Amino acid sequence: MEDQVIRERYELSMARIRGFMEEETVKEPYRDFFREMSRFIGRCKMVMDAVLNGSFGSWDRETLTWINEALYEDVTGENYERSYGNPSYAVFVLGEAFGKLLSFLYTEIRGDIVYAFEGRLLDMVIGNEALIEIYNLFEEEGIPSEKSVHDVLYWCVSDYCDVTLTYRIRESVDPSLDFAKKIIMEQDLSDLSYLYRFGEYVSKTELAIAGFLNRLPEDTIRKMAETFTEGYIRGFSVMGRDLSKKKTVSIRYPLGFERMVREAVKIFESRGLSVIFTRGAVGSVNKSPSGRGGYASSSPNKQYDYDWRYGSSVYFDKAFRDRKLSILKTAYEQYKKEAAVYAGPAVIEVFGEEGFSPVNKKEAWAFSEKQQKLYLEYKNMSMPVANQYIPGDETSFTIIAFPVPDIGPDFEKIFEETIKINTLDYEKYQKIQQTLIDALDKAEYVEILGKGRNCTNMRVNLMELADPASQTKFENCVADVNIPVGEVFTSPRLCGTNGILNVGCVYIRGIQFKNLTMEFKDGRVISASCDNFVEALPDFCSPKERKKAISDGHDLVVQVIMNQHENLPLGEFAIGTNTTAYAMAEKYQILDRLPILIVEKMGPHFAVGDTCYSWSEDSPMYNPDGKEMAARDNEISILRKEDVSKAYFGVHTDITIPYKELERISAVAPDGGKTPIIEDGRFTLPGLEELNEALDV
Repeated sequence: MEDQVIRERYELSMARIRGFMEEETVKEPYRDFFREMSRFIGRCKMVMDAVLNGSFGSWDRETLTWINEALYEDVTGENYERSYGNPSYAVFVLGEAFGKLLSFLYTEIRGDIVYAFEGRLLDMVIGNEALIEIYNLFEEEGIPSEKSVHDVLYWCVSDYCDVTLTYRIRESVDPSLDFAKKIIMEQDLSDLSYLYRFGEYVSKTELAIAGFLNRLPEDTIRKMAETFTEGYIRGFSVMGRDLSKKKTVSIRYPLGFERMVREAVKIFESRGLSVIFTRGAVGSVNKSPSGRGGYASSSPNKQYDYDWRYGSSVYFDKAFRDRKLSILKTAYEQYKKEAAVYAGPAVIEVFGEEGFSPVNKKEAWAFSEKQQKLYLEYKNMSMPVANQYIPGDETSFTIIAFPVPDIGPDFEKIFEETIKINTLDYEKYQKIQQTLIDALDKAEYVEILGKGRNCTNMRVNLMELADPASQTKFENCVADVNIPVGEVFTSPRLCGTNGILNVGCVYIRGIQFKNLTMEFKDGRVISASCDNFVEALPDFCSPKERKKAISDGHDLVVQVIMNQHENLPLGEFAIGTNTTAYAMAEKYQILDRLPILIVEKMGPHFAVGDTCYSWSEDSPMYNPDGKEMAARDNEISILRKEDVSKAYFGVHTDITIPYKELERISAVAPDGGKTPIIEDGRFTLPGLEELNEALDV
């Protein structure tokens, strides 16, 4: 009966919205907005109706291609400049009062693409009815109050949060929601029209990578999948966690890798794990400023994503924060059985896309200072809820990365070398890294100095060992949770950790940071900047323009790297040992296009935020030599024993200094004696000479 009621609401709302095209009861310029909405929703209705009546499966490639282009054309390329999804254009046409609000409504309703392909009627009805209610305001009042329009949006999001957030929790842990899995496992992957059946944007990137994988030998595909899945399984063993208690694993990946993913599903299932495919979030309630978090295609427009990273600021107040937290608890309780057997994510990343330099628009929604505080409070309060149902010390993960054709004409060679890098002999690295750890265990702190234009000058203090015979300060990390090998890492002692961290160019979360600089005092960030906006200034600019560019650079670091926190601790210090990956980067000149997953293995790296052991500090961790990794806590994380809200930040962002930007890394003993680890970009510690061989090729 409930389904029938939703179907009736769907039909009634669609009929009403279709009428927008003929009616002239709403004044311009607002009439054009509602008609544009009607056109878009009508296209989504075509898909929804075909899904509901069972005819969608027979759509041919031509039809699928057409609908994909039609659904995404408004936010691609130059079209975005005249799209109501662009807050600047919306304000220009609709005015300050309604432009930002209606632009938000426009972006929320773009979620209809996903809802139509998945047959989610209620989600589409929610947006339809909000649109109609606002349309009625413009009909009845001519020019309604800004507050009345805002109230419709606020209460729509708040009232239906129990639907949207609950579904998000369910799709994260429930394998019975198998929309994507059916496509991956049942479609003919040699016919690339299958890509259009996900409802995600399909660009030349997805088509090219899927076509390339189709040409690879079966043995290569199997090798890629085995490296990926075995790394995940080995992670449980390394962490001393019981995988046998778990029944599900989530694969998050970029569209185009279905042939590899299909093989990975078979391997996981042979090990007793059902695979969940959670789509990247589409509604502002479930989106994070740091990304969508799930399977997805390449973005149709990164500026569009950037413009709407804070869309939730339309409605985020204390009442909404409290309601969302309450629903989160209820949702996890509802799906607690599924959550209890969830093992964690297995993630495939890609690299090679051109660096994105965002434009900050004054018309885009942004958190106020009060909202920023509320948002961070929600993050802090939601983490213990998730950990209660999915304990961090019972789960694991793995991440692996591959290039996409956008990286350039050497794509196929780079892909081949990436497979080689991902399958390096981890036992060899394990032994070499143990030599490095033995030297670092004797140190009081590590000194890192940059070379040339790199002004890094850092002192990283290390914890003291109660029993050096049985304890170690660094974890010996090879190819398990983080593929490829290799690194050694620790949770630094914050007190006495001081200095400047600088890197000329680094690619983090889809954005290329230029001349990234952070200053630390007692292990906390006290200043942060980048030159992204300064470099974009004309040769002649006013002091005011330069000041604004510097401020925008700081804000970009805080938003993307620090996840809204102005101050974060140094959660990790590591030394990467994968000189083979570095040699590849230098050979093809792609260092600035590599993901942090690989780059972090190519020099020392520093992670701001939580330690690598967040939520599992009390679970013992042992290196292959039998010593316990003792540096699992720092002065911030230990606060969990008093007030858990003060111990975690929900962010861990790695920043790496490439070998070529290094003057020296030294392990400094309590008596002041220095043991060189790296000098002039090369490993100099006895026993590590083999790492330099890749640099000499």
